[in-house]
Amino acid sequence: MISQGYDHVLASSGQQKIEWVRRSMPILASIEARLTSSTTIKGRRVGICLVLEPKTANLVLALRNAGSDVSVWAPADCVQTDVVHALRAEGIQVFADEQATDAQDMELARAFLETRPHILVDDGARIIRLAHREFPELVKNMMGAAEETTSGVRPLRAMFNAGELRIPVINVNDSRLKYLFDNVYGTGQSCVMAMLDVTNLQLAGRHVLVIGYGWVGSGVARHASALGAKVIVAELDPVKCLQALHDGHKVCSIMEAASSTEVVFASTGIEGALSAAHLEAMNDQVVLCTAGGGNYELPMAFLRGLGRSKAVRNHVVEYTLPSGKRVLLIADGHCVNCSAGEGNPIEVMDLSLSLQACAIEELALNGSNMAAGIHPISDTIENAIATTRLAASGASSEPMTPQLTQAMTQW
Repeated sequence: MISQGYDHVLASSGQQKIEWVRRSMPILASIEARLTSSTTIKGRRVGICLVLEPKTANLVLALRNAGSDVSVWAPADCVQTDVVHALRAEGIQVFADEQATDAQDMELARAFLETRPHILVDDGARIIRLAHREFPELVKNMMGAAEETTSGVRPLRAMFNAGELRIPVINVNDSRLKYLFDNVYGTGQSCVMAMLDVTNLQLAGRHVLVIGYGWVGSGVARHASALGAKVIVAELDPVKCLQALHDGHKVCSIMEAASSTEVVFASTGIEGALSAAHLEAMNDQVVLCTAGGGNYELPMAFLRGLGRSKAVRNHVVEYTLPSGKRVLLIADGHCVNCSAGEGNPIEVMDLSLSLQACAIEELALNGSNMAAGIHPISDTIENAIATTRLAASGASSEPMTPQLTQAMTQW
């Protein structure tokens, strides 16, 4: 098992970051107060498997303060080491190492599951799937899980359709508060800004190819366009293609866009979205990023098999193709905002992590009575969180009146 010791200097650095984000997370603070008062999650073992950075740490501490026994796992590409030490200084078990290999990450994940969480909060369904494959007795006694991302909901639906999903999973990803804010404004902004911070390039005038026009892709395209980029969209769904066209972007296939592409954001969450043939057709020194998903979207085996690579800048590796063209890969193809940046803005993560806290509360209250399958976040929870955020911003919604209620129900 990984040592739970900590470095005091690193812990102090991490704590400073956590205190900074706490200033701008009023919704989570209000939920923490409610959970503490109600004792709903007191004594429950909660496993958090999210990007490990200050905002997530604030969720972890909120749950701990409300009485739950929290442990944390995160893959190496999604870990801020000083935050790990800050949480360990608070007595939280953290199974994460920024230097871990893929194999070591999985061993850490197994050790994490040995803490036998009642409830899991996952990002990509990696740990939910691992638990089903290797820890059937744990799964049998779990209250349920919550899933954060599209790339996690997709395999969970496949598991359910195959009759293999054994627990209720609350689908946080498909909440309006998640995809309309976290994905569009949060991931869109943070991925574009992380790429710019890493490269010190500008987007104005550059041809930027966005592969996939879901909520993340549309957010990336919006922010890139706002900075003066010439955005091209490649998308499988003809309706989303039409949406991108109406949003003012050029729409075509990846191969058609290749000859003019200077920056790529893969935003599909689908394995193999970009191929070696696509790279060969692109410009010399094309910048390659993943937004919102993982490096499985990119032809990583092809790139690593070239045997011609060198680090040219922090978080940037240059690969030379057989043609002599160079590809500049950011953050080893991992999600650029998490692996090479600060993650999504604090305010949008206050929404998303508050949804996770409410999902945990729901599972603690009702998980044992919920059927195995994928369950939505309720409108009541969404509206309560949105109302809290509006109030914190000095805004409010239009009040419902009896006359409006009657008008909306007449036929």
